[in-house]
Formats: sequence, C-alpha cells, structure tokens
Amino acid sequence: MPPTYRIEKDSLGEIKVPSSALYGAQTQRAVENFPVSGLTLPPAFTQALALIKKIAAEVNGELDELDSVRSAAIIAAAQQIIDGLHHAQFPVDVFQTGSGTSTNMNVNEVIANLASRAAGIEIHPNDHVNRGQSSNDVIPTAIHLSAALACHRHLLPALEHLAATIESKAATLDRVIKTGRTHLMDAMPLRMSQEMNAWALQIRNGAERIEAALVRIYRLAQGGTAVGTGINAHPEFAARFTEILRQDTDLPFEQNTSFFESLSCQDASIELSGQLKVIAVSILKIANDLRWMNSGPLAGLGEIELPALQPGSSIMPGKVNPVIPEAAAMAAVQVIGNDAAITTAGLSGNFQLNVMLPLIAYNLLQSIEILGNACRLLADKAITGFNVRLENISAPLEKNPMLATALNPVIGYAQAAVIAKTAYQQNRPIIDVAAEMTDIPREQLEILLDPAHLV
Repeated sequence: MPPTYRIEKDSLGEIKVPSSALYGAQTQRAVENFPVSGLTLPPAFTQALALIKKIAAEVNGELDELDSVRSAAIIAAAQQIIDGLHHAQFPVDVFQTGSGTSTNMNVNEVIANLASRAAGIEIHPNDHVNRGQSSNDVIPTAIHLSAALACHRHLLPALEHLAATIESKAATLDRVIKTGRTHLMDAMPLRMSQEMNAWALQIRNGAERIEAALVRIYRLAQGGTAVGTGINAHPEFAARFTEILRQDTDLPFEQNTSFFESLSCQDASIELSGQLKVIAVSILKIANDLRWMNSGPLAGLGEIELPALQPGSSIMPGKVNPVIPEAAAMAAVQVIGNDAAITTAGLSGNFQLNVMLPLIAYNLLQSIEILGNACRLLADKAITGFNVRLENISAPLEKNPMLATALNPVIGYAQAAVIAKTAYQQNRPIIDVAAEMTDIPREQLEILLDPAHLV
C-alpha cells in the first residue's frame, strides 16, 4: 500500500504530512499544536487571503520581484481558492498563534504546491508566494478585505431587503389602527404602519452605520510587513496593491496613512463589530415585537398570526410557535456575544501587533453572516406572510381607557382620569362613559375619541 504520509521540512526540521494534503510542514505543525475547537476560519477569509496573494504576485511580477512564470502560476493557483476550491486544505484551528501566521502559511503552502505542480518548477511558500509580505500585514488586511466584501455582498443587501419588506407590508396595513403600548401597558393608539415603519427606520439606520464604519475598514495594512516599516517590500508595492484591489473589488480600498496603526490595533474592526451589535439589538426588538403581537392565539395579544412553518411541540398537538423571530433573536444574541469577544480581543494590541487576529476575523465574519441571514428570514418567512387578526385589535381599542387622554384639553386631566378608570372598571367603551359623565355632545365625543383622528 502507498504510504499515507510524506516527509516535509521547514526551519524546525522534518514532519509527517498526509500524502493527500496540498499544504506543508508549517500547516501540519499548526494542526498538531492547536487541537482546540475544530473551528476553522470561514471560506470568506481564506478567499480574501488568496486574493491578497494573487494581487501580490501580480504586483511583484510588475516590479520584477518575481519572474513571469512564477507570478503567473501563483496567480492561477490563488484563483482556484478564490473560486471556492480546496477549502478542506485549510484545517488550522481558529485558536492558534495570535498573529494568524499559521493560517497565512497554510495559504502560502497550498498556493505554492498548486503553482509548483502547474509550472513544473519550485515555487516557495515564503520566498515567492509571501514575497513582500508578512503575516502581520496580510492577516489584518484579510480581516478588513473579507469584512468589507461580506458587508457589501451579503449584509447590506439583506438589510435593504428587510427594510423594503417591512415598508411594503406596512403600506398594506396603513388603515389598521391598534392600541399602542408603553411599559407593556395600554397607551394611545397608532397605525400599525407607524409601528412597523419604526422598525424599517431602525434597519435603514443600521445600514448607514455599517457604511460609516466601512470608511476605516477600507484602510489597509498591506505594505507594512513585520512592524509597519515595510521591510522587504518594494517601495511601490503598497500603492500598486491597493490600486489593483480597488479595480478588482470596485470598493475604495487605500493604504493606511500609518501602517503602524494598522498592525498595532484593530480599532476599525471593533468599530464595525459595535455597529453590528446595534443592528443585532434592532433585530431583537423587531423579533420580540413580532412574538408579543403573535402571542396566544387565545390567551395572548393575538394581534397577528405568523405563518405556520412547523409543529411547535413534541407533546402538545396543534401548537405552532414563532420560530423565525426566535431564530433571529438567537442570532442577534450571538452577535452581541461576538462583539464582547472582539472588544476584548482588541485589548490585545501589544506594541506593534494585535495578537488575537484569528478570533477577531472569525467572530466578525460570523456576525456579518448570521445577521444577514436573520434579516432575510424575518423578511421572507415572518413579515411578508403574517395575517392581522382585526377582531383582536378592534375590541381592545374601543375599550382602551387611554383614549380619555384626548379629553384632557376639554375637561382637564383629573376628570378624564375618572372617566378612564370608570370605563376600565366597568369594562365599557370610553365614549359611553364620557357621554354619561360630561356634557359633551356624543357627536363631538365621536370626533374627539375617534382612533383614526388620534393617530
């Protein structure tokens, strides 16, 4: 039988690597050294790393830092990863060296192996694939690049979809007037469209916050190499790199005015995570409103009926639960937890390098991914399809004692309070009690207490 491993060498000596692996010695050492969680960095991150390697090879070829054969081979190999191939070849645990060097070398080794096979010459992971680079500028750049791409390709479109879906549904419910609630207690009435358009504005504000945070995410570390001085990188490398990246992604990336800032901290990522947390809080608010409005169907508010998607109980036949708002709420809670982890990781910028970069990358990309997914679920499987139960809205509205607030300017707060309390105690409509306890003609009361007038 053929051997199941081969011998690879690095600066520490020899090590056994699985025969089928495209990676080499440094990746294998990381696999053996960090059996922590079984979690690996997502494809979006390795694809961003591969894009960095592709553009670096192109720039190094233009600057005669690489010969044309090696440059072309690296570009072609990196493109395979960008296209989603070979993901199983990136097995390094998230909880690894804090600079992400193991992940950088994992990508370098896979690309070098693929490129060497295609070109028929030796292409070295450090000397050629990593030319003019360091893990210390590559990984921070990959965090910013992958986060920006994920926001533009996934999260921002999902936020727009949710906001537009809410606004569309709200337009159909503009004539539905319901009891408002403050402190979970009856308050003045409002249109259901007014309630829902507040949700939509929360989501649109969240998108604006993301756009504002991305201004600093676009500023890249690439070119700073080890500590920010740019050692071993061509003087023109950073400028040419960002120019090609702008063209490739159609996003306004630029080299940071201080590579030292890019390497020593992750403030831009922490800012973006904070804005993701705000959106998570908005999602939680909307999800919980939907759950309350759907509660019942008999012993709760029962204002709406969410789509029935699956049986809700293993013991209670016929039970249907608000599963989509619950799933969205859990995703939001995860994002809030991720933000706490990212914030704490941001505290680990010691001198010239933050040393919790893989953790920041993983949690930031997960937050973007699950928030986008939660937005689409809420839009397509909850908000679009819910039905309004008008009978459960109109009856409480008619007897809502807070309607007496509209009488304050006419009879004063004190007498209006007596009317409100009497109506509540006797379980009667406000208008009937007001007609008995005041001299206001009923025709005028009908105008004063008309919910449509009050909203």
